[in-house]
Amino acid sequence: MENQVQDQHLLAQVSDIDRVAFYKKTYAHVAAGVLVFILFEYILLQSETIVEFMLSMLDGYKWLIMLGGFMFVTNYAERMTMKTTDKNTQYLAFALYILAEAFIFVPLIYIAMFYMDSGTEMLNQAAIVTLGLFTGLSAVVLVTKKDFSFIKTGLTIGFFIAIGLILAGTLFGFTLGLWFSVAMCLLAGGSILYQTSNMVNKYTTDDYIPAALGLFASLMLLFWYVLSIFMSRD
Repeated sequence: MENQVQDQHLLAQVSDIDRVAFYKKTYAHVAAGVLVFILFEYILLQSETIVEFMLSMLDGYKWLIMLGGFMFVTNYAERMTMKTTDKNTQYLAFALYILAEAFIFVPLIYIAMFYMDSGTEMLNQAAIVTLGLFTGLSAVVLVTKKDFSFIKTGLTIGFFIAIGLILAGTLFGFTLGLWFSVAMCLLAGGSILYQTSNMVNKYTTDDYIPAALGLFASLMLLFWYVLSIFMSRD
């Protein structure tokens, strides 16, 4: 019973040993999420039907429908991990979110692999850059323990502007270009700072799955736009 009570303490209130154990659990789950994402992505790319369907969804309003469905799954997964303490339900929500990420990445990765001159090398380079940025930004928060919750409003406004630009670009047929991808990388970086700050200052020691999901989501957003920048150079 005492352990259960301890598990529900805010991370800032526990010992350094318990705090480090929480960090290890959280980042282990993020790493596991990446491995599961790679597995899902590999399986999806083996299906011509899925690839053709996802490529067809890039056309105009269909992509908006796909993005809407992805946002719905994202919201559902985040709410499920936060509303319940049942680990099986949290893992199910996390897996559902990873699967949704794998689906949404199918056209981008397929185009990178089969339509770009150095597809596999490009993917590896984008992954390395993404991991380096993610590690560096996370380290800033973990070392300084600074509370970055104050950037939430800016992130929210930024994401709404981004959604508006994506909607306008899809409806009116113009491309958003390199600088949009750069701006989205900055936004994703801010999201990593915010999510890591939440992990340090807001979560309890039993919330490693919700914390991992938030970090994983920010990591994948960053990877999407880093890869987009690499593809724009080819």
